[in-house]
Amino acid sequence: MVKHTLDQHVNWFRNASPYINAHRGRTFVIHLDGEALRAAGLRELITDIALLNSLGVRLIITYGARAQAREELDNRGLAWQEHQGRLLVDKQRLPAILACVGSLRAELEARLSMGLTNSPMHGAGLRVMSGNLITARPLGIRAGVDMHFCGEVRKVQVKSIQALLDQGMLVLLPPLGYSPTGEAFDLDAEEVATAVATQLGAEKLILFGAAEGLKNAQDQLIRDLSPQDAEALLENLTDQPLLKRHLKAACYASRNGVPRTHLLSYKRSGALLQELFTRDGDGTLITQLRYETLRRAKIEDVGGLLALLRPLEEAGILVRRSRELLEAEIERFTVIDLDGSIIACAALYPYPDQRQAELACVVVHPEYRHSQRGDNLLISIEKQALDAGIETLFVLTTHTAHWFLERDFIPAPVEQLPVARQAIYNWQRNSQVFSKKL
Repeated sequence: MVKHTLDQHVNWFRNASPYINAHRGRTFVIHLDGEALRAAGLRELITDIALLNSLGVRLIITYGARAQAREELDNRGLAWQEHQGRLLVDKQRLPAILACVGSLRAELEARLSMGLTNSPMHGAGLRVMSGNLITARPLGIRAGVDMHFCGEVRKVQVKSIQALLDQGMLVLLPPLGYSPTGEAFDLDAEEVATAVATQLGAEKLILFGAAEGLKNAQDQLIRDLSPQDAEALLENLTDQPLLKRHLKAACYASRNGVPRTHLLSYKRSGALLQELFTRDGDGTLITQLRYETLRRAKIEDVGGLLALLRPLEEAGILVRRSRELLEAEIERFTVIDLDGSIIACAALYPYPDQRQAELACVVVHPEYRHSQRGDNLLISIEKQALDAGIETLFVLTTHTAHWFLERDFIPAPVEQLPVARQAIYNWQRNSQVFSKKL
């Protein structure tokens, strides 16, 4: 049992190493909702943030204080009053907001200064820096209502923040901004996060809320989608105001240059590390980039194809292909690329004189089966065959006959194969032949 656990740790670390290398020196903006700051798992989340800092990730932490501000106002006998979705902060409410936000900042600075608990880095003292790094302007009068000390981001002090990050500091930004005339303004916390992420050219914006991400109509987690598709879901989130705000922020950031934005749950232990250091990730990813792509193979994919095919070759399910053969036939392959890893493939070998083509090497990684990836590959191969004037697709298989039968292939004799393919048919393998009219 101990050895098995050790092997799991070693394998996880090996699989995580490409991500550790990829994230080093990158700028991430992590946004914590006010509820996250008093959640039971905050200590673990802070530890994970400290770990990222130790791995060379440049971190900016923004935070909200909506829940705490409501309590502070209630304690002072002041009503919560909103206009156009913003708390109305007048002269009476401003001291309560400043006290609430300041208290949270001090608490976060203290927690982040602990370093990595129960490790040699405990007490290492992460350097946390905050300050007047956001210039704000007042919202003014909106629909006839004076918004007083409600503000919006006017400017992010990019050079100052970059200088702090260059020194290895973790930058902490409250939902406050300051005007050149010396006034403080209450800011929308999500606006601070998106403004900082877009203006600093952050690689990632990570928003922590209660929900683990977006769900579809079947209550299944949606792993990744474009901002265009994500925005279409906003109207369905009327009963989840926080998730709706986070999704709006994620879509805005994605449309304005942030390559990847993530919706994660502070209730899920290790969600941050799972998202950043595993291939499957966690929560929902919003990106203009395609996280998973089906495309024609390139010479750079040979290593990934070898890793995908080798276990099946060793089990005798596939005929072994050398690296040299794969390199020579790479243009025959179509692959599914999941965040830089080849998780599925198929190949097409045409016999144009007979208007036939062989579908070969249909493989999906074991962790990604029971999905539509095999069908998507088949659809792509069939389209390629039709474009090449192919009328019949055939396949030789020893283990997956039923899969092809379920997709309208029918049994066929070896004699129906093109003469050139009959000549190299391996009678010892005794592969079954199936064909499909296109």
